[in-house]
Amino acid sequence: MSIKQELRDARERLGLLSLYQRFEYVVVVFLTALIAVIVVAALWTLTLKILFGLVLAGGFDPSDYSAFQAAFGMILTVIIALEFKKTLLVVAERRDTVVQIRSVVMIALLAICRKVIILDLTETDALHILSLSAAILALGVIYWLIGRRDPAEEEIA
Repeated sequence: MSIKQELRDARERLGLLSLYQRFEYVVVVFLTALIAVIVVAALWTLTLKILFGLVLAGGFDPSDYSAFQAAFGMILTVIIALEFKKTLLVVAERRDTVVQIRSVVMIALLAICRKVIILDLTETDALHILSLSAAILALGVIYWLIGRRDPAEEEIA
């Protein structure tokens, strides 16, 4: 499908929407563009930090755990932003009128997993680790329950 045809189809779909639905569509498209800018900036920063800070500066030591923590933390930040953008694109394409709760739970799981990866265990108390574990377990159960309840959404996510 050509770009002209896609724009024509989008214009036709937009013409069928109410005023408020058009407003929602414009907001979602604007947020998607902002997140795309954030992803590009985060990817650029990640590339510069890994390339210049670790590799070219000679600071890349495979046995240095903090370097891996920082790199994986930045990578997961980009992945979280991409997942958030994907959620907004589903709303923009009108496959569904609301943000799917399964996508929100997935983003929360990614954010908590990122926190666990960058966590310094020498400075973290047991209660903090227990609370993160409980949150991961609860979100995992919710994600599983939502997946069992609506198999049609499995195709979207």
